[in-house]
Amino acid sequence: MNKELDDIRKWRERIDEIDAVMVKLLNERAVCAEEIGKVKILLGLEVYSPDREKEVMRNVTKKNPGPLKNEAIVRLFERIIDESRSRERVTVEETKRKKK
Repeated sequence: MNKELDDIRKWRERIDEIDAVMVKLLNERAVCAEEIGKVKILLGLEVYSPDREKEVMRNVTKKNPGPLKNEAIVRLFERIIDESRSRERVTVEETKRKKK
């Protein structure tokens, strides 16, 4: 029983390490989305870009080795993209307010 509990502890530690990396990467992605929002203002583009979102989904599912199914990857990235779009909108609104 102690070996099994030790195994669980080790796997949980590994998950914690992975989670820390994921948080770092998600925040880096958010910074990229904010910068894209600034460029979109300059170009007069809308925040929502359905073609780009489709492209992201194609890219991530193509690179998915499993064990997660592509449907799961799509659901996860829908949420990630939604949060990125939210950051873009905030950046766009803040930039517009600063210009006034």
